Amino acid sequence: AVREQAPKGLHFFGTLNEAAVLLARELVDAIPCAEKIAFTSTGSEATFYAMRIARAFTGRSKILKCEGGYHGNHDYSNFSVSPRALSNYPAGRPDTAGMPASLAESVLVAPYNDLETVRKIVEEHRDDLAAIIVEPVQRIIFPKDGYLEGLRKICDDNDVLMIFDEVVTGFRLAYGGAQEYFGVTPDLASYGKIAGGGGPVGCVASKNEIMEQCNPVNRGKDNYAYINGTLHGNPIGCAAGLATLAELRTPGFYDRLHGRAADLQAACQDVLDRHNLPAKAIGKGSLWQIVFMENEPQDFSDFIQADMASTRDLDLHQMKNGIYVLPGVRRFVSAVHSDEDFEETTRALDAACRAMA
Repeated sequence: AVREQAPKGLHFFGTLNEAAVLLARELVDAIPCAEKIAFTSTGSEATFYAMRIARAFTGRSKILKCEGGYHGNHDYSNFSVSPRALSNYPAGRPDTAGMPASLAESVLVAPYNDLETVRKIVEEHRDDLAAIIVEPVQRIIFPKDGYLEGLRKICDDNDVLMIFDEVVTGFRLAYGGAQEYFGVTPDLASYGKIAGGGGPVGCVASKNEIMEQCNPVNRGKDNYAYINGTLHGNPIGCAAGLATLAELRTPGFYDRLHGRAADLQAACQDVLDRHNLPAKAIGKGSLWQIVFMENEPQDFSDFIQADMASTRDLDLHQMKNGIYVLPGVRRFVSAVHSDEDFEETTRALDAACRAMA
């Protein structure tokens, strides 16, 4: 798909092109909350613009995020992403230098999977709160039964918008992403990665009424949310996205993907058990990770208390044995992973476990 697109044009300086129009149509058809989309170049841009649109639509300035939630590398997202101690809710902790101190007043923080704390914060700040942004699956932490539904109700009861950050879960858990997988529809959603087939493509999706805030015909109006970028709708990335989505629509694709991921996860757990390591291979769908924990994590505090040093050491030993993983970070099973890849993974894990003994 990329080779076919390249002779037609690598870049049109932000101008719409056939591949972008076709991909936009597929994204709207696939994403439950989408009636329109706006392209971005990255997932970070997508969450940044989703927050901007939410503030423009509501006329309010504050955003509530979850402790430990990662929404890209911009100033509004870099609060309490990896705190070393629990936050004093709803105050967040900056994760990087160079951010204006005044931003802390605009970003509120609550623990993931804790509806009661969210409810208290929302009720206290609802006159200034534009939206709650949440990763439906935070790192490798899956939502408790009723958590996402509870967030949806809190947002509805308090006239606050709900944003799903689907940069990771979009098209990974299901073709309709976490929205389809969990049966909860947000007001806005942000996408990247798979949506562009690994190319420089992301997007914000929502219904017409909300997306109207970024319609260029409204330029000059008080509630106009400016979205533009040189590489937005990049034809190479959009061509890759179209080809990827076509593969994902193959009948039975997700059943096969999730089944193979479960097999690999179980095989890795067998290796850990044989070596009597106090670690678990956890996850669902094609998202998984090996962690040194007694129980599956419920919120970020479980990671603060866990033996993450051993998790990283095990991952480094796997790298020394030929399997590249990001130390201490979740991993994913791809449809192109073969039986030989799985055998090599368990072989490297076995060697890593011996090194840890």
